[in-house]
Amino acid sequence: MDVTMRGAVSIARRLQDPLAELVKIDPQSLGVGLYQHDVDQKRLALELRGVVELCVNTVGVDLNTASVRLLEHVAGLSARLSKAVVQYRDEQGVFTERDHLLKVKGIGQKTFVQAAGFLRIHGGPNALDSTAIHPESYPAVASLRKVHGDKLTSLHQASTERIQAAAKEGGLGVETLKDILEQLNDVQDPRQKLPQPVVKSVGENANARRPGSRGIDAQQAGLSVADLKPGMVLCGTVRNVVAFGAFIDIGVQHDGLLHVSKYPQAKRQTAGWPQVNDPLDVAILTIEHVGHRVKISLSMQ
Repeated sequence: MDVTMRGAVSIARRLQDPLAELVKIDPQSLGVGLYQHDVDQKRLALELRGVVELCVNTVGVDLNTASVRLLEHVAGLSARLSKAVVQYRDEQGVFTERDHLLKVKGIGQKTFVQAAGFLRIHGGPNALDSTAIHPESYPAVASLRKVHGDKLTSLHQASTERIQAAAKEGGLGVETLKDILEQLNDVQDPRQKLPQPVVKSVGENANARRPGSRGIDAQQAGLSVADLKPGMVLCGTVRNVVAFGAFIDIGVQHDGLLHVSKYPQAKRQTAGWPQVNDPLDVAILTIEHVGHRVKISLSMQ
């Protein structure tokens, strides 16, 4: 397929299922810091894999659509078992219950206990299969529903004493019950809670500003490096933090450097050094062209 078509498909797939696509990328290729080559590479790979596994297991994996690559990051599932799961799905059809995972060759009770809570089945006969509630807790949820009925989901707002009594009724720990109640009350896609992305109208407003900011949004205003002048205040976003400062995305396709000496000392003592993705208003100090590179110095003083 033509490279432009492949690029379009890749972007579309990341919109459809971001996690499934992003796990295909080596975490070190995402740019995890300027000093990533100066540390022990085996340790770095191990730590990065741990972060990816944490992300996958926190979000959960759709058992009926997940690829082998994605399933490999689920706790308890090796590369061999992940291939067996996909092969079983191709031969026998989609999984309708989590318990059917035990029919896959090589998956025993121990592996099932490890992996089941991170796997999701949507549209199956048991609604709990689409949550992070572990199958081990299903009987307890059923018994609590018999006692509390539709009021079970409102228990998460109840007093500590009432939650403790309900946990005792279900034979559960208090924290386990709190986790279960949280899942019963929050089954929506977490992305639905995030603010809608801003669609920028490039070039329509030369003085476009980010809400709550005194700086110009260069990308929305349609500014380029050629339009920058010393003293101009722009909206910025921290992209990388290093020992000597921070690299700031100011919307002109070239990041600027906010040197540590140009960050207000009083602000550093109260709020600390900025973190990745923090929004900042920064002023242009200098713009220097070195061959094809553009060096932009920034200040917050």
